[in-house]
Amino acid sequence: MIALTIGLAVFVGIALGLLGGGGSILTVPLLAYVAGMDAKQAIATSLLVVGVTSAIGAISHARAGRVQWRTGLIFGGAGMAGAFGGGLLARFIPGTVLLIGFAVMMVATAVAMLRGRKNVEVTEGSHRLPVPKIVAEGLIVGLVTGLVGAGGGFLVVPALALLGGLPMPIAVGTSLIVIAMKSFAGLGGYLSSVQINWTVALAVTAAAVAGALLGSRLTAKVDPEVLRKAFGWFVLAMSSVILAQEIHPSVGLVAAALTAVSAVMTFVCTRYARCPLRRLTGARTAGTAAA
Repeated sequence: MIALTIGLAVFVGIALGLLGGGGSILTVPLLAYVAGMDAKQAIATSLLVVGVTSAIGAISHARAGRVQWRTGLIFGGAGMAGAFGGGLLARFIPGTVLLIGFAVMMVATAVAMLRGRKNVEVTEGSHRLPVPKIVAEGLIVGLVTGLVGAGGGFLVVPALALLGGLPMPIAVGTSLIVIAMKSFAGLGGYLSSVQINWTVALAVTAAAVAGALLGSRLTAKVDPEVLRKAFGWFVLAMSSVILAQEIHPSVGLVAAALTAVSAVMTFVCTRYARCPLRRLTGARTAGTAAA
């Protein structure tokens, strides 16, 4: 099972390298249900994997000038405080509750991936940082990261773009710095009460990093829009598995059924102009797509 875990970690890394984020959302279920770790150990190990892969991914963005250090350090510093507090708070919360919270995070991440990233117009003077807002947002996102082990990139990127006034490419690069900082802080909070298997953790981390490097090389050969939406539906399906395991099989079946119905309706949205899910998924009609 450890060999299988390491092999699957490569694919998680590939998804992360291709998408620039999102792949880490599968690390916790991989560690919990394939490697057989308990919930808190899986979350702590996930924070290590997310932190290292984000830090390495940030290097290439920094070299290309796509990191705004001042904004990233302010947001990341607040995120570290929130993440460390979340890691400490997790000792008082049952593992099942944390995994259910993680499933909710998976649903939110999947919806964000299906909607896609919207470019933000940067107006003159937007470089003036609303520091109190950035600190508050950093604390909240960091707390979530520390509790459930998800990097929260889908929250960080819009926050940096909207609050920090950063162009999208720079927001993406800067978010990796923020995610790395708060992931390591969350790990520090967990290590005060959780013991992790460092041999397995480092092997999984190395596999994910290798996959991320490979994925970044494949970006020119894969349609990122198709991949992002397919991955979003996969994450939704995985969240139903966790709900079935941690709450009741019937809850998981209902979640899976809702996912299937939504997927069918989204497919229909690509064929017809009027669709109630268009705002949710950003689906376009075939005619619009062709135009």
